[in-house]
Amino acid sequence: MFARFLKDESGATAIEYGLIAAGISVAIATVVGTVGSELVNTFENVEDGLTGG
Repeated sequence: MFARFLKDESGATAIEYGLIAAGISVAIATVVGTVGSELVNTFENVEDGLTGG
């Protein structure tokens, strides 16, 4: 029974796709966080320029 369980690969593809999706999500979150903080800095610089600060 245990040997049959080890040979069963029916859910392996779904798990692989889930891991790929999780990796892509982490990459997107990292990029958005980095770009977001740079964008905040840019708008703060524009605000300082407009207000004379």
